[in-house]
Amino acid sequence: MGLFYWALFGLLAGGLAKWIMPGDDGDSWFKTMLLGVGGAWVGGFLGSMLGVGSITGFNIWSMVLAVGGALLIMWISKKVKSS
Repeated sequence: MGLFYWALFGLLAGGLAKWIMPGDDGDSWFKTMLLGVGGAWVGGFLGSMLGVGSITGFNIWSMVLAVGGALLIMWISKKVKSS
């Protein structure tokens, strides 16, 4: 995927993750996009390690892994902030 598609993919994945786990984040669209791209990286890495797949392009399974990774990042971030 090119840079534009990674940005769009990240924005969608980050937006879905924030919709699933709402909070008082107040983050900008850029931070949401970075959350989604980071989630894609984490989700793809964990998916590869567990043998369930990886980020292969702009498809449903890649989006599931990216949103899962973004949710994991958000959960860890909230745990660290609350400590």
